[in-house]
Amino acid sequence: MDTNVTEKNEFGAADRLRAALVDQLQACGLIRSEAGARAFRAVPRHLFTPGAALEQAYAPDDAVVLERDPNGVAVSSVSAPAIVAMMLEQAGVRPGDRVLEIGSGGYNAALLAELVGPHGQVTTLDIDPEVTDRAIRCLVAAGYAQVRVVCADGEFGAPDAAPFDVIVVTVGAWDLPPAWWDQLADGGRLVVPLRMRGITRSLALVPEQDQLTASSVLECGFVAMQGAGAVDERRIALHGKDVALRVDSDLEVNAAAMATALDGPRAEVWSQVTVGRGEAFSDLDLWLMATLTGFCLLTATRDAVDAGLVTPTWHLSTPAMVQGRSLAYRSRPQPVDQQRTIFEHGAYGHGPDGEALAQQLVEQIRVWDRQHRAGAGARVTVFPAATPDDRLPTSRALVINKRHTRVVISWP
Repeated sequence: MDTNVTEKNEFGAADRLRAALVDQLQACGLIRSEAGARAFRAVPRHLFTPGAALEQAYAPDDAVVLERDPNGVAVSSVSAPAIVAMMLEQAGVRPGDRVLEIGSGGYNAALLAELVGPHGQVTTLDIDPEVTDRAIRCLVAAGYAQVRVVCADGEFGAPDAAPFDVIVVTVGAWDLPPAWWDQLADGGRLVVPLRMRGITRSLALVPEQDQLTASSVLECGFVAMQGAGAVDERRIALHGKDVALRVDSDLEVNAAAMATALDGPRAEVWSQVTVGRGEAFSDLDLWLMATLTGFCLLTATRDAVDAGLVTPTWHLSTPAMVQGRSLAYRSRPQPVDQQRTIFEHGAYGHGPDGEALAQQLVEQIRVWDRQHRAGAGARVTVFPAATPDDRLPTSRALVINKRHTRVVISWP
């Protein structure tokens, strides 16, 4: 076939897939603004996903991994369109805005360029020169050469281009460094996937006096930040490489004591709290994180789950708790009707105190169901690290102390 004909067919297919993607994202409420829809229709995503098939490039829930470390962990990717759309709606970018993106792949920067228009400015930066070089090539190829691409450590922002009306962070951050606060314009907005005891939520933060308050808190997942802001989670092996606990830096766990936790019998405790098929309950994860002593996350390979070694809610990240030589984790919800449309939450426990831990976990599921399930959800507020206790909210609040900030999670 003639090369020109082949390219014309590929562009036609990309246009159709892109239009279908916008329809899908609008139908599920992830794109709510017409400006967002126009941006997604305009930017050729496939030009930012080298090596990926067109169908993968325009699949709403597929991230395209572009680089992995020696252990196979993704360190650079083009985020799934669903996540990109969600965060852009959180950001509320307007024509003429000055925007900083921390974590570059090119695609999100092109969308931001569409949103700010000819009188705005977009700066995108990344610590990895291979990522920024690729972003430059892709942006030029897609027609967005006006985007400023910087190779730098995102921990320190881009002071020479500040202040910014919007800062969008597209890597998983453990903390909020002072540079991000300092470089945010009055009335600006910071959108960041913040990791809190292993759980990541995209926060749309707005300045209020000496604090940042989240106007929305949404579930997401991102590759971890590198450079000065990197903080690694610890991995506690429970069964070789098949099952492990992901433990944040503020939790002490005796790895040797946990090594045999799965060897004994399993205790099962059920809550009588049910959910419908497809019903979201991500706010429950935040509640368990805030209320359980020894909170962590259980991860497992699909082979381990298929073999019945563990039966978590989600094999990559399930709420768990540890104490001594025992652990409990939230189970995969079990159907309670023949049509398999209603499912019950429960917990599994292992080790000498496994059943007691499972009881504690289930009791907090019941508390969430009684007191917070129908409410407005968790509130997240961020204060500078030097803020004294008497300046923090005290009602039903968890305070997570980080290097630069104190993160407060509370419920109405």
